[in-house]
Amino acid sequence: MINRDTQLCMSLAGRPGNFGTRFHNYLYEKLGLNFIYKAFTTQDIEAAVKGVRALGIRGCAVSMPFKESCMPFLDAVDPSAKVIDSVNTIVNDDGRLTGYNTDYIAVKSLIASHQLDTAARVMIRGSGGMGKAVIAAFRDAGFRDVIVAARNRDSGPALAKQYGFQWQPLPEGIACDILVNVTPVGMAGGKESDELAYSEPMVANASVVFDVVALPPETPVITLARKLGKKTISGAEVIALQAVEQFAMYTGVRPDDALIVEAAEFARAG
Repeated sequence: MINRDTQLCMSLAGRPGNFGTRFHNYLYEKLGLNFIYKAFTTQDIEAAVKGVRALGIRGCAVSMPFKESCMPFLDAVDPSAKVIDSVNTIVNDDGRLTGYNTDYIAVKSLIASHQLDTAARVMIRGSGGMGKAVIAAFRDAGFRDVIVAARNRDSGPALAKQYGFQWQPLPEGIACDILVNVTPVGMAGGKESDELAYSEPMVANASVVFDVVALPPETPVITLARKLGKKTISGAEVIALQAVEQFAMYTGVRPDDALIVEAAEFARAG
């Protein structure tokens, strides 16, 4: 029952989706928490962030194109966001706004939980905002032999240089142990939804395939990797884990693994 004590959490995105709204509200109901979550968009990021403070909104998820433009209006930036100059979560503690990046936290956590070998050669395809989070997470997890594959000849080499890695424009040509896709290739509804983020020979030579695309969880490259008996990490794991980190920051409660799986399945079905 919504009442005057109900705490509001929200998201800000250029194109709001349903995953976060369904995920958070499902957990609030299951855990009996007096919270509600709503997705928004805006044409005025400064006013929106100031509204988070002024209205006492407890937490705010931030998606593109606001991950960097929101930062000047925050009071503090956590190291998880500072390392990549990108915020995807704002937490309001009595009017003090702190920016975090739970994408970075989630990827770094998955690297550890899947026990990826830091001596392995890694290829990361993509140089956008999420690409930066993934590249920084691999560097900070101790990986040194990393190639950034990005067609953009400005952002690709610059990003690789920033983190001390190599760059090449296309993913083909070098055998790698761990393949990571941080592009929209394979994403449902996109023009490349049926395409492989990496070729079959590259997947055959790899030991691990990691795709951050969450919809569908079984992207073409993940499906191929599983068929070939490779270890896989899906975008469904990333989106659920980063959302759980947000949930815990907002509420102080960390759901158990079974409930997280339930909530993620419910969120993806909407």
